[in-house]
Amino acid sequence: MHSHEISNENEKKTLIVIVLTVITMIAEVFYGYITHSMALLADGYHMGTHAIALSLTYIAYILIRKFKDSELFPNGTDKIGDLAAFVSSIFLGFTGLWIIIEAGKRFISPITIQFNDAIIVAVIGLIVNGICIFVMEHSHHHEHEEFSCDNNFKAAYYHILADAMTSIFAIFALFVGKYMNIVCLDAIAGFIGGILILKWAFELIKTTTISLIDMKK
Repeated sequence: MHSHEISNENEKKTLIVIVLTVITMIAEVFYGYITHSMALLADGYHMGTHAIALSLTYIAYILIRKFKDSELFPNGTDKIGDLAAFVSSIFLGFTGLWIIIEAGKRFISPITIQFNDAIIVAVIGLIVNGICIFVMEHSHHHEHEEFSCDNNFKAAYYHILADAMTSIFAIFALFVGKYMNIVCLDAIAGFIGGILILKWAFELIKTTTISLIDMKK
């Protein structure tokens, strides 16, 4: 599959994921205000940060398509996607760092957890992210090349994967905390998740930096 065909395919996938993310964000924020659930509100705003990162990916695809034959980019527009991926990976890194800091605070000074509300939010998040991952990984023209050669798409994918992973950790930790009263496990799960997200962010920053400055691997 040619690079511009891959780009068009990934652009469509990204738009679908953005729509799903924004709908979920609006629903969680709206229901959070009605029920006064801080867990729903917090996750709704968190989904908003992912929507911003995904929108950056989508805008990059629009620019790539618009200027693919432009004289302004005699060497092609691939670096637009790499630049968007670089910025998005920094967002991802800050997300991981924020999770680690919050996990550390909760481990040192545990807070009362509304387990039922938190579990509902985590399950909703996991379902939505699962659908998004399915959309991003499958298509009629799916090839491994789609993921491996498109850093812009890879950055968006990592944002969704990171959210899904933290939801899985959270669900496990919340159930254990609720039924076995091991509250600190929630903080430990958050810390592990944050470390993994930082690792993904670092790898993507390294890959996109090499591409942007044309450095030999």
